[in-house]
Amino acid sequence: MTDLLASAAGAALVFAATNLDDVVVLTMLFVAARGTGRPRPRDIVAGQYLGIGALVGAAVVAAAGLLVVPDPWTGLLGLLPIALGVRALVARATDDGPPAVVGSLLGVAGVTIANGADNIAVYVPVFRTLDPATGLVWLLVFAALVAVWCAVAALLGGHPRVVGLLGRVGHWLVPAVFIAIGATILLTSGVVPHLAARLG
Repeated sequence: MTDLLASAAGAALVFAATNLDDVVVLTMLFVAARGTGRPRPRDIVAGQYLGIGALVGAAVVAAAGLLVVPDPWTGLLGLLPIALGVRALVARATDDGPPAVVGSLLGVAGVTIANGADNIAVYVPVFRTLDPATGLVWLLVFAALVAVWCAVAALLGGHPRVVGLLGRVGHWLVPAVFIAIGATILLTSGVVPHLAARLG
């Protein structure tokens, strides 16, 4: 029982450390859903599960030695949130509500994958050390915490102060956050110097 609790605590700690920024993104998506109707809340939740599932699946396969993660090329995924942010700025509506930066389940999943691509570097060595039973505990904890993350973000996204703030400045703040996330992914992944070396 102690081992089970220790495994669950370790999984929760790793998930929280690698997905803390997702709460911000999810909150903005829930506020956008309230203001524009897109993405729908169920698409946000399903997209988050799909994105986290893809990241964990890739990490498990890589940990088993069946896949080589092309590091630092995963950093190019940072272009996705940048493109979404720029598109929202260019095509922003004239109303005061937050723009629908992401409008579909697959869009949410794509942003989740892009935002969490660096998580794979943490997950792979961890999953290599886990036996199948402990690995199952980790997967169950991750699945439960995705639901917790979505619930927290939905609560924040319904808070009057958060809604009011994003209602006033969301037309530029939400796209700016997406662009900042994408730029951070590009800069911290090492893909920019790697690409420059290849081109130079």
